[in-house]
Amino acid sequence: MSSEPTAQQAQLPQLPQLPQLPHSQFALLKTRRFAPFFITQFLGAFNDNLFKNALVVILTFHAASWTTLAPEVLTNLAAGIFILPFFLFSASAGQFADKYDKSRLARLVKVLEMVIMGVAALGFFMHSLAVLLGALFLLGLHSTLFGPVKYAILPQHLCEEELVGGNALVETGTFVAILVGTLAGGLLAGVGGHPSWVAFAGLLVAAAGFLASCRIPPAPAPAPELQINHNPFSETWRNIGFARQNRTVFLSILGISWFWLYGALFLAQFPVYAKNVLGGDETSVTLLLAIFTVGIGLGSMLCEKLSGKHVEIGLVPFGSIGLTLFGLDLVFASPALLPDGAPLAIGRLLALHETWRVLFDLFALGLFGGFFIVPLYVLIQLRSAPEHRARIIAANNILNALFMVTGALAAAGLLGNGLSIPVLFGLAALCNALVAVYIYSLVPEFMLRFVAWLLIHSIYRLEQKGLEHIPHEGPAVLICNHVSFVDPIVIAAASRRPIRFVMDHRIFRMPLIGFIFRHMRTIPIAPAKEDAALMERAFDEVARALDDGDLVCIFPEGGITSTGDMLPFRPGVQRIVTRTPVAVVPMALRGLWGSFFSRKDGPAMSRPSHLRPFSKIGLVAGAPVAPELATPERLQALVAELRGDQR
Repeated sequence: MSSEPTAQQAQLPQLPQLPQLPHSQFALLKTRRFAPFFITQFLGAFNDNLFKNALVVILTFHAASWTTLAPEVLTNLAAGIFILPFFLFSASAGQFADKYDKSRLARLVKVLEMVIMGVAALGFFMHSLAVLLGALFLLGLHSTLFGPVKYAILPQHLCEEELVGGNALVETGTFVAILVGTLAGGLLAGVGGHPSWVAFAGLLVAAAGFLASCRIPPAPAPAPELQINHNPFSETWRNIGFARQNRTVFLSILGISWFWLYGALFLAQFPVYAKNVLGGDETSVTLLLAIFTVGIGLGSMLCEKLSGKHVEIGLVPFGSIGLTLFGLDLVFASPALLPDGAPLAIGRLLALHETWRVLFDLFALGLFGGFFIVPLYVLIQLRSAPEHRARIIAANNILNALFMVTGALAAAGLLGNGLSIPVLFGLAALCNALVAVYIYSLVPEFMLRFVAWLLIHSIYRLEQKGLEHIPHEGPAVLICNHVSFVDPIVIAAASRRPIRFVMDHRIFRMPLIGFIFRHMRTIPIAPAKEDAALMERAFDEVARALDDGDLVCIFPEGGITSTGDMLPFRPGVQRIVTRTPVAVVPMALRGLWGSFFSRKDGPAMSRPSHLRPFSKIGLVAGAPVAPELATPERLQALVAELRGDQR
């Protein structure tokens, strides 16, 4: 056996060699592949919010010296001007990011940011509201141009195993930048003297961002031959068309857009909620924003640990459940009556027990928001065609902006008709539940991954070994011993790629498990003597799946063991790879014999005493076997060796 693995591996395509991966997502901050980009995007988000909030504060408290418009009109006008470029220029930004090197685009965007701060300084010196609003529009353009670069560059510089951690850091950094930039803008606006200090501070931040961008490694264009379409409307529709080519990607974009609507709706109400519901002063608004930001950051950071460094879309339903539950609880946690007297300072506000429940709900909303948003961004990056990725992200940015504007208008209309802010939060939470059910009904993969993720994080503790032998792309046949009814769910939870399972047709008659397997696109099969036509259809479907580049998993024993020992392997795998020559990856499950879902001591799922939470199980994969060597006897020997003594 010592020489055969070398011989068989010589006939197989070699898996790509991955660089040494950091032990922690924070280690990415020490790499040139990530750190300069992270600093660049952090400073950009910081500067946007510094200038935007400083301008809003100045216009709110000194509106009379700038214009005759009411402060409420000015603040909403400023918000609309900042978001307008996302509608007008996102399509062009996506084209640029697909056609040109993204590191070069990042540097050019930073140069534009410095010019914009110069325009802002001119507006302050001229005391011209029109020039300042023009600078705000250009800052929105700056964010629009950088958006596709921000997310499309990550898959070029990070391995798949690093994408969850990288996106988590980006999301955390973005929200921290929003918080710190908002605070800094408010402080600068309150400093005595000429307000041009705001533009000077912004110029320094933009210059620091430019220096950081000079260190971003090259990110070559995936579509350098692309012809730029200068019509924003037709190109926007075209970009949305690219996104719609993959249904899961498009629905992920809708999920992200909904999250930004939901989150922006909460954030926009914080000032009035803090004043009119909690009875706090100006500092209480900062407290609410800080708690929400900490929750988002922690939820984003936990994604890597909870998903085992791979994209785990099972976290998305988990996140949506939390967003709904804690959004609803915020309605009941909000005090019914305002405290008597003047607005409460932050110390007195924290002395009220109602405040702590509100803060916990906001923290939990941020936490589950992180669980929701990070896997969706990674999913878009991984499943989008590389030559269209930036334009698909541009479509995402357009829809994000559209959803946020729609949410703001709806909230304004409801509040204007007498709806209270807590009830608005509750209504948004109920809508979140409806949106989640709708999306998961269209793409059951999200909910099925959630069931699988929940299974291996509650009933079982799964140890994985050798799963790098499962190819990152392209077809392969996976084989495994069959110990319990949840074997496919455990394997699916451990795999970074979707798998088509081949299983006995009778399992589909079981109420819950049958429903799950049907929506996993499982291929039903029957013995020839029972239903020869169904068996032939199964082999035809397996061949189509492999031709499409899918992974197919088969349990060669043909049934679940009743003794704990493996049954003889049947020749079905050999027939499959003779028709479609692909590699066969042997795998072995350990520790499931004797569990609630196995047949030890009688029928499966009949002995509650076998339901032991957090039982340790294992999944081990071995080196791929060439199709001509995939005999039943050899495959059974390999699986037995991988399983060892642990049944």
